[in-house]
Amino acid sequence: MRISAKADYAVRAAAELALAAPGTPTKGEQIANRQEVPLKFLENILGAMRTAGIVNTRRGAEGGYLLARPAKEITVADVIRAVDGPLAAVRGEPPEALAYPGAAEHLVEVWIAVRSSLRAVLERITIADLASGRLPANVRRLAAEPEAWQRR
Repeated sequence: MRISAKADYAVRAAAELALAAPGTPTKGEQIANRQEVPLKFLENILGAMRTAGIVNTRRGAEGGYLLARPAKEITVADVIRAVDGPLAAVRGEPPEALAYPGAAEHLVEVWIAVRSSLRAVLERITIADLASGRLPANVRRLAAEPEAWQRR
């Protein structure tokens, strides 16, 4: 799976918003500076997150962005879906909609297993978990495996 810059920046922005005092908006420029991301790109991402109901905006001198609901109710998967769509699509199609002939017939099951594996991690980590550094045990266990750190 490739994680797009949009998804990466969106999750990082959500984590920044989770650290703000409840009800206190954060300027896009502050998020961009803290996370070292391009402001214009970030504003487009935050717009997609607003459309998906992940963030709200407040206008005015004291305005900015804030999470639309508590960070403990927003998963990393929610944020990724807001900016990139489904977690696992094959050529833009959901895996269960595919059918392959011959030797590749069971590839659909592989794609569905990949999606299930992604969900097992991304749907169990909330933005609150991420911002606080309190990642679920299964995620810490997976990340602690030496092979997980090997680039292949």
